[in-house]
Amino acid sequence: MTTALEAGEPGQRVSDAYRWTQLLVGVICMVMIANLQYGWTFFVPDIQQKFGWDRAAIQWAFTLFVLFETWLVPIEGWFVDQYGPRLVVIFGGLLCGAGWLLNGYARSLNMLYVGQIIAGIGAGAVYGTCVANALKWFPDKRGLAAGITAAGFGAGSALTVAPIQSMIANSGYQAAFINFGIGQAVIICAMAVFLLAPKRGQVPPPASSTANVQSRRDYAPGEVLRQPIFWLMYAMFVAVGAGGLMITANLKPIATDLHIDTISVTMVGLTMTTVTFAATLDRILNGLTRPFFGWVSDKIGREHTMFIAFGLEGLGIFLLYLWGSDPFWFVLLSGCVFFAWGEIYSLFPATCTDTFGSKFAATNAGLLYTAKGTAALLVPLANYLQEAEHSWDGVFLIAAGANIAASLLAILVLKPWRRSVVARAQRETQVVAPSHHGVPAE
Repeated sequence: MTTALEAGEPGQRVSDAYRWTQLLVGVICMVMIANLQYGWTFFVPDIQQKFGWDRAAIQWAFTLFVLFETWLVPIEGWFVDQYGPRLVVIFGGLLCGAGWLLNGYARSLNMLYVGQIIAGIGAGAVYGTCVANALKWFPDKRGLAAGITAAGFGAGSALTVAPIQSMIANSGYQAAFINFGIGQAVIICAMAVFLLAPKRGQVPPPASSTANVQSRRDYAPGEVLRQPIFWLMYAMFVAVGAGGLMITANLKPIATDLHIDTISVTMVGLTMTTVTFAATLDRILNGLTRPFFGWVSDKIGREHTMFIAFGLEGLGIFLLYLWGSDPFWFVLLSGCVFFAWGEIYSLFPATCTDTFGSKFAATNAGLLYTAKGTAALLVPLANYLQEAEHSWDGVFLIAAGANIAASLLAILVLKPWRRSVVARAQRETQVVAPSHHGVPAE
């Protein structure tokens, strides 16, 4: 048996305690980068008030953050697959701190953009590494492992919603950028020391399940990009991701435009302003959904879970269009949207690895994760549409329709197509190397 800090030898199974320790370290790192995305909405009004910049122009900083967080993940994933997770996460942690420090001193839009680009590169290095490492350590529980890890990112900022808002109100948004940036970077770098990738034979074989067919062939990244089914998953990721990112970046501005941001809401004995309550509930549910739907997908299948979750998000956004001007329903429905949205960060990596194997999981899941960056390009467009119509109605309706379409694609197209792809790969593997069955290289 291995202890929590021993890596073991190739071919020697490590204990489940060691695997869960690796997962926990990854979760802590994810918690530390959560504010970079989910805390952004609290800074936007104060930045706009201080400099008078157009809101859509400010939100390009958020889009640049997400673009560089996602589009460089395949490159960072290649380094992880070649050299392990530790150095990549330390590199990412340092950049996360540097990016928010620069944001704190930014006096121009261009400087703000550069700060967000640096922070995005750092966040992507941490995010992509931790999710891929979880997929490698848990081939028998991919949905759950990816979900728990992604939950750190989704829910990690819940406890800091009030402290960040308090520091912005009392000390200014610059102090919040600087202090939280430094603190988060220090913890990421400290945790990275304990991260390791599994060696061959240290983990169980992929789970055999009729709900989730899993490839025993490992596709190289170049092969993955030539697979049409990859681009179907990519398009679905963009369709679902755009709506959640739009609300993430604009939660406070939407509430402000609806004139409900400072109205108090009481639920389950708690009373907070609409924005604080919505942001706190959204972060919690956005975190819980990832392991929950990841676990569900391990039981009933990825595509069936996508159908349920994407449909729920589409319904939630549509009801937000109908009833969002009421503070109570704004809080409740925004929470519903985030609960149905966050699971994409567990379902898509697990589905990608199920389909294309685990040897190049960091790079291949990273290629699919770039869809989040593509979706982020739609966030400023949503702001331009809102400014043109002086209403969020059109944005809500488009986002709701995209989610419903993705839910139908999951069950009607992705499910049968993926089974066909995995079956074909299995036949090819048997023909080329009939004696090489079993555990793929990790």
